[in-house]
Amino acid sequence: MATESFEDIAETFEFLDDWEDRYRHVIDLGKGLEPLEDAFKVPATKVDGCASQVWLLPNTDGGVFSFRGDSDAMIVRGLIAVLAALYNGVPVDQVGAIDARAELGRLGLNDHLSAQRSNGLRAMVERIKLAAAQA
Repeated sequence: MATESFEDIAETFEFLDDWEDRYRHVIDLGKGLEPLEDAFKVPATKVDGCASQVWLLPNTDGGVFSFRGDSDAMIVRGLIAVLAALYNGVPVDQVGAIDARAELGRLGLNDHLSAQRSNGLRAMVERIKLAAAQA
């Protein structure tokens, strides 16, 4: 059920042999994100449960889910980019059906993130699913 963008990331991960290269790739993905304007970095968009500062700005126009996000940590910006690849462009009513844990598991992220980063990633996924459910 993954998007083409997410499948591209999964394919790239298959070719990268060690985790240092994979982390670098995640960071590079984050560098490609458009920064979120300071006006959107407010308590309403802040994700609780993340050790880093994280903001997600969902959009459900036209019944299609997307979000923009930002963080003060480079690796977390990369994780936001991975989640954007997983969820952006998906019909709103299908967002809840995406098994993020399984999809991210395909990348090996479940086993290679610190406990704090894993908790933050779960918090981001929960916020995404909540935003889609409320749409």
